[in-house]
Amino acid sequence: MDSLDSLIQSFLDNLAGKRSPATVRSYGSDLAQLAHHLDGEFKLEPNALRGYLRTYAPNAVTRARKLSTLRTFVKYLRRIGKLSTDPTESLDAPIRRRSLPKALNKGQVTDILDQDVADTKGALRDRAMLELLYGAGLRVSEVAGANVQDLDLAEQTIRVLGKGSKERITFFGSTCSAAIKDYMASERVEPKEGQPLFTTEKGKRISTDAIRKIVKKWALLAGLPLEVSPHTLRHSFATHLLDNGADLKTVQQLLGHESLATTQIYTHVSVDRLRQAVDKAHPRAKSNSSE
Repeated sequence: MDSLDSLIQSFLDNLAGKRSPATVRSYGSDLAQLAHHLDGEFKLEPNALRGYLRTYAPNAVTRARKLSTLRTFVKYLRRIGKLSTDPTESLDAPIRRRSLPKALNKGQVTDILDQDVADTKGALRDRAMLELLYGAGLRVSEVAGANVQDLDLAEQTIRVLGKGSKERITFFGSTCSAAIKDYMASERVEPKEGQPLFTTEKGKRISTDAIRKIVKKWALLAGLPLEVSPHTLRHSFATHLLDNGADLKTVQQLLGHESLATTQIYTHVSVDRLRQAVDKAHPRAKSNSSE
């Protein structure tokens, strides 16, 4: 009978060229630990695999990855006739809860966007970028990649290239429009190449890293946490739309999410709105209501 080590090597050889070198190395590391745990014996039984996961997977993220490795390995062994059943079938994957997005409340958004930073270098450009991040819910890459020809200030729309090179049109309000007009009229540096909307002092397209630093600077000036990022403003855009009654499908389209499930992560922030609606509309919601 083939040894466990030789089967592992055969599996890794089979993966070469089909998966990235990093993935093959990750599988190899997981399976080397498995071989050590089983003393090199071909004992791929549920209890033995549970013991391996308990020993080498101290948290849910690691357990999920190692269980994925095991299942891929077992699938290979069954395909080449070394196993007739799946010993991983009874092993439960850990529940990996998606982290909830952190949004600013409306007062905090006002604090960061309505600061008096007239003496700050590049203030008009920075304010326009922040207004666009929050006002249109754009990704930082979409703001950095925005071009003048994509902008329609009359209609208050901007065409952006999102993930997977998918184009969409999104909308912004009059405050954002005014900020962009102010920036373009008096502070925008004519670009050396192309027509980027936001440029550096030297006329180059602004980078995503530069935008992240600007957001953090404005957040700190407003006394907000260091963790505030461009994505925080995007989260806040989605949250505040839902809080004010926008439907999930509309928010999905504005954010450029391919799946509605991705947008549903924002619905937890609207619990207060739903609770208030029940308190206001349901005849028995309030303990002090009269019959």
